[in-house]
Amino acid sequence: MNDKRKHERVPFTTDIKISHPTIGEKIVKTKDVSDSGVFILVEPTEMPPIGEVVEGQVQGGEGEMPVLKMRIVRVVGDGLGLQFVDV
Repeated sequence: MNDKRKHERVPFTTDIKISHPTIGEKIVKTKDVSDSGVFILVEPTEMPPIGEVVEGQVQGGEGEMPVLKMRIVRVVGDGLGLQFVDV
């Protein structure tokens, strides 16, 4: 099976706050990150559907981290793939 990804995924675990009007705010864990997105560990049924844009902010860093817009592009049993949206 070929991996057709343009950007290498790097294992990276941290807390990230995800927000969307339908779910409010949730703190979840990341599994990995790449130049184009992030995979979060969350029950997919607790999140908006594929195609929706959520906001995400890494938690626990020094100072306030930027809020990024991310589109839900993939649903897997243990979470969601989010693609960074160009602003």
